[in-house]
Amino acid sequence: MEHPDFKTYLKQKKIDPKSFASAEMERFMELKKVFDLVHPNSFTAQKLFLINAIRRKYPLQEEQEVAVARKPMAKPKIVKPKTN
Repeated sequence: MEHPDFKTYLKQKKIDPKSFASAEMERFMELKKVFDLVHPNSFTAQKLFLINAIRRKYPLQEEQEVAVARKPMAKPKIVKPKTN
């Protein structure tokens, strides 16, 4: 199974990699170096408190999903048998 690269990992953790890298390049490179050496699960276990602090500081702005206007669903018609 292929492991994600560091930027993809940050997006999975809801961290904006561009703003994080531009604001704290030294810390970004330090964490990337450790990430490249260990398994992503191990990295998460080791750096959990740092990841949470970084997530609050550089939240990932999620793209707004465009709501598709749908027609309201029609109620089913129940046909009652005619009785004589």
